[in-house]
Amino acid sequence: MLIAPSDIPAPVATQKAHRFSYHGDTVQDPYYWLKDPGYPEVTDKEVLAYLDAENAYYEAVTSGDKPLIEQLFNEIKGRIREDEEGVPYQNGMYDFRWAFTKGRQYRTWYYRPRTSNPFSGEGWQVLFDENEAADGLDYFRLGTLSVSPDGHYLAVSHDSNGSERFAIKIKDLEGNQWLEETVEETSGEVCWSAESDAFFYVHVSKEWRPYLVLAHTLGGGSDDREVYEESDSSFFVHIGETTSKQYLIIRSADHVTAENRILPLKNVRQAIKKGQFSPVLAAKRRDNHDYSIDHAGGRFAIWSNRNHQNYGIFTSSDNPVEESWVEQLSGTATRYIHGMQAFDGFTVVEDRINGLDQITVLMPDGTSCQIPMQEAVYEVGLGTNVEAGQKFVRLGFSSLLTPPTVMDVPIGEGGQPADPLVRKVQEIPSEYDRRQYRSERIMVTARDGTKVPVSLVYKSDWQKGSGAPLHLYGYGAYGLGMSPSFSAARLSLLDRGFVYAIAHIRGGDELGKGWYEAGKLERRTNTFNDFVDVARALTDQGYAAPGGISISGGSAGGELMGAVVNQAPDLFAGAVLHVPFVDVLNTMLDADLPLTPIEWPEWGNPIEDADAYATIKSYCPYTNIEAKTYPPMFVTGGLNDPRVTYWEPAKWTAKLRAMKTDDNLLIMKINMGAGHGGKSGRFERYREVAEEYMFVLKCFGLSA
Repeated sequence: MLIAPSDIPAPVATQKAHRFSYHGDTVQDPYYWLKDPGYPEVTDKEVLAYLDAENAYYEAVTSGDKPLIEQLFNEIKGRIREDEEGVPYQNGMYDFRWAFTKGRQYRTWYYRPRTSNPFSGEGWQVLFDENEAADGLDYFRLGTLSVSPDGHYLAVSHDSNGSERFAIKIKDLEGNQWLEETVEETSGEVCWSAESDAFFYVHVSKEWRPYLVLAHTLGGGSDDREVYEESDSSFFVHIGETTSKQYLIIRSADHVTAENRILPLKNVRQAIKKGQFSPVLAAKRRDNHDYSIDHAGGRFAIWSNRNHQNYGIFTSSDNPVEESWVEQLSGTATRYIHGMQAFDGFTVVEDRINGLDQITVLMPDGTSCQIPMQEAVYEVGLGTNVEAGQKFVRLGFSSLLTPPTVMDVPIGEGGQPADPLVRKVQEIPSEYDRRQYRSERIMVTARDGTKVPVSLVYKSDWQKGSGAPLHLYGYGAYGLGMSPSFSAARLSLLDRGFVYAIAHIRGGDELGKGWYEAGKLERRTNTFNDFVDVARALTDQGYAAPGGISISGGSAGGELMGAVVNQAPDLFAGAVLHVPFVDVLNTMLDADLPLTPIEWPEWGNPIEDADAYATIKSYCPYTNIEAKTYPPMFVTGGLNDPRVTYWEPAKWTAKLRAMKTDDNLLIMKINMGAGHGGKSGRFERYREVAEEYMFVLKCFGLSA
């Protein structure tokens, strides 16, 4: 085990009396004070002093590991082509592409008048340089980069501190100058009017809930017009344009229920002047009906779970209301339809059959065919497809062994796909040779008899029963499946003899919507039990030695980490908890937090439901910390994180440090200038990966 150095004193957080009672139950929470009452502004000196002390402890404890961190960082950086380029695409009047310049952290975007061959290399001009925009900022994240339909204006949204509050600015491309108007406090989404004289955006509340759609006239100052306001605090609002670029889609949804409104993108300025907008409601919200809408080729395409929990694809004429929907493709017990996009001559469907990704081309008459793939276990999905009239579909492909690949698949008459045209395979400058690695998928039987898939990758000379270290990753929430995709950074573990495993536990959607629903609400503990059972099976089957598994997860995956180290700490050599959602009970009891009401369909509402309260309390990682031995842990957080607030990892660390009975290392690093995703910049984010890998290696006594 990785033992804490005795000569460096660990921070000790003050305990202050605080209690709350619900449903006849009282809970003591002596670290409640770590939530700054002025949040989202964090100014409390005692709170900041504790976070600074934990950061100083992290720096002191890891000071001798800086050479290893730098070695790992240079390894990972060496697998990144510094002058990497994106695949060009065409949209309206222009060709577009992005590229990195050696040594720069961010992309530069280029454009030129539309050509007959977007892959030729001449005539490109700088559209937007993220490096210039990020100059002098500790954090920069590009939201939207959108050129108006007439090619005259560029809309850019960016987040400068990780709070996910985006500012929108407009550039006159013909005059090569930025307009004075700026729209603050937005979700980052921008949709242009057809005439290029106005745009739509979503305003976020003080509590960071996107709830209000507004229309803005260029040159119109701050006199923006309300288009739609969502009054239900459990629903978030997002906007997008259809592939045809004829309609704005206003989607209001929580995690299980959606409602979509459709508004023409023509004559927006006139509607702003009149102050009148009349979006058409496609299907009124009803519990657990989830759907989304696209439009191309004079028809609407609808993705909906109206008829089957694994969704279906419906079509309609120019009337999008639900009464006119006609089902064309249905999900089944083994076929999970999880996405789609409409084009003029066909609809492309993202589905998963028996847990394996597929791409299906669906024709207007209901006939369909699948695009064949060349590997047994892989990840594939829609790439950048922005024009309704294109005669191909761009896909992104990778596997545990194959680096990210972009390919265009021509779609012929009757929807028949031609041989794919590979446009790019991510280059690994350190001469990656996939023949040196192997991957496999196994099924593990969980304690209730359910078969849980596990994906594994390792060096070709690895042998079962060798006692080599194993790193196990998991997430298991929100129906977000973890695909068996490639990671260049992961090679730093594989090349040191590690097995890397991904547990496809319930709570994700790897095996369909039922797989997701079996890991939420009153069945949430299935997720944690699956992960523990996978770890035990990997040990029993010789993939790892007893106690020879390190684990990691982030956000809801951090909740998973907290729950499993509470349940079975002896299984793990170390745990990494990134921005962990560990204070589940307190958060779900705080209806003033913007993410709480929208999360109740996922976890339950413990305020009103005594059973939900009891269930959440039974597994909440923070609530269930006990006086016992825990494995070494590395915890991270972000001061500006609006999704998992900084006090969750802080409270977890403070309570665990006070209660655990071992001397194993517990360190926490709070990024004081970033949010949920950690640092920005392509290299800096890999430095954080290097810090994680350093910790993992040290848990196994490895120093190089």
